[in-house]
Order: sequence, then C-alpha cells, then structure tokens
Amino acid sequence: MNTFGENLRLTVFGESHGTAVGMVLDGFPAGFDIDFEALGQEMRRRAPGQSELSTPREEPDEPEFISGLMDGRTTGAPLCAVIRNTNTRSGDYYPEKPRPGHADLTAQIKFRGNADYRGGGPFSGRLTAAMVVAGALCKQELARRGVDVNASIVSIADADRSDPKFDFAMRKTILDARSGGDSVGGVIECVASGVPAGIGGLMFGGMESRISAALYAIPAVKGVEFGAGFEIAKMRGSEANDPIRLENGHILTETNNAGGINGGITNGMPLIVRCAFRPTPSISREQKTVDFKNRENTTMRVVGRHDPCIVPRAVPVVEAMVAFCILDAMME
Repeated sequence: MNTFGENLRLTVFGESHGTAVGMVLDGFPAGFDIDFEALGQEMRRRAPGQSELSTPREEPDEPEFISGLMDGRTTGAPLCAVIRNTNTRSGDYYPEKPRPGHADLTAQIKFRGNADYRGGGPFSGRLTAAMVVAGALCKQELARRGVDVNASIVSIADADRSDPKFDFAMRKTILDARSGGDSVGGVIECVASGVPAGIGGLMFGGMESRISAALYAIPAVKGVEFGAGFEIAKMRGSEANDPIRLENGHILTETNNAGGINGGITNGMPLIVRCAFRPTPSISREQKTVDFKNRENTTMRVVGRHDPCIVPRAVPVVEAMVAFCILDAMME
C-alpha cells in the first residue's frame, strides 16, 4: 500500500525514472497559507547534487500543486503535488541482473517480471521527495500549534557526534567510502518538542507503532528506537523508569528513557526517535548476483549516480514523516 495515516491520509506515487513522483495529502486543514519559501528550503535539504557527499544527479525538485490550493491557501480538498523527473539515465540499469541489497530481486519476484527496474522504480529513495512535500506542510501547521520537529545525524559508520571533530570525521568517512567504490550508513535522531500529552492510542494506534511504520517506509531504514532504545534492555526497572513530578503546575518526568511515550500515548516530554540507515546498496565494487535471463550465477558492478551515504539527505525525510505522524494524531 502507498497510502498511510488515519486522520490525515498520505499517498505517495511515481517512479525514480518515470515522468514524476508526487503525493496526495487528504484531510489537511483548510485556510492554511503555505510558506513556499520554507517549503523550498526543505526540498533543497533533501535534493540531490548539493555537495560532493551526494549523488551528482541534479533535480530542481520544485513541487507543482495541481489541487487543494487557491491563491496559496489550502481549500480543504486533497492536496496533490507532482515533482518532475528531469535528469534520468535509465540505460544504467539492467532488469536481468538484480543489484544486491536493492529491491530488484524481490520486486521482480513479487510482480512477475513487470516491475519498473529503472533506478529502483517505486522503491527508490527518489520518492522521499514527495514525503518531504507533505512533511514540510505538516511542520508548518505544527509550528502554528507550538510543536517543533528537528532531526540531526547521530553517527556515520564509526564517526560519532560525541567527537568534537564530528563534521570532519563524517565527511572523511563518506569520501573514503566513495573513493573505495563503497558506501556507509548511519543513524539519525529526531526530537519533537511541544508535543501535547495524550495523543496516540492503544496497540497498533500507539505513537511508536505509527511513527515506526512511517519511518520504515523510507528506503534504507533498517532499525527504529525510541528514548533509551535498545540500551533500556541493559537497565533495571529502577533505572529505566522515568520518575514523575509536579513542577510549576506541570506534570513531567525527571528523565526521558521512554522517549516521550508511555503505552503508545504521549506524556508531554520531548518525543525522541532514532532510525538506523543501511549503507547505500549501489556501489561500484564487483558483487555477486544472478542472471535472470540465462539462469546462471554472475557478477556485476553497479553503474549510475548514487550517494555514498544517504544519511545527510535523509534528515529532512525523517523530520517529514515524524511531523506527519504527530499532526495526524493531533487531529483526532
């Protein structure tokens, strides 16, 4: 399914090398004046071709709204925006040789050889541009409600932000991987402050369930954790529990191991979530694969234009999906 959400409904469509990618956002409040300059800034944060750390594929990534807006203000009708693909090189891809680590193999099996294989088709990170359009609108509406959503890079491979020279170490790690025909992954943390207590729900409607599902829709995400995350498994209950107290008339917790969520419902503390991104699977090193056509083992080198590390461009995508989930829950 390409549609997600309960009170807001987001549909993402398109393929990496098709005419365009796009989104339909249904249920967004009417009468909202969109800040197009802020929207453009969000798109530029994710866009390719911005630095030596990303793919050289250049796309303007300018969303074209074809419904739901009149004079820059939302009408209450479904918002539909398309982003044209203007710089494709489909000849770099071969359907008979699935790229290791990609969805090429599983897509051809699932869709009986009919999947669009060009640049990963609908499985490509290119579709995250549409996610950012929706998320940018949600961030603007959340800001009006006093909620701020910000993500940042925690680590790139072994380079960690606790290092005073993290920016240098991060760039070196990525560039070293690129020069060796390889790639690296990393971790992004997103913090949402100002989230009111009491949103979310039971079990599958809980905020962890919703946010995890949304983040796993981002290509390359392989792990999600909240608050103390997997480290909480090493704690005792007396350490893991967040003491509750009253301060200036407000109920809060002294620590935030829960990441702002208890029982799937927000508790008023900052909502903290981290996600792990795998190394970009498209690398120029020789790798083992199969030849569908000749039914034999073979090898291949991935050609084309790819990120040696997707993490820097994924930061606004993580913000987008977290913002969508929060606004969706707040509209109940």
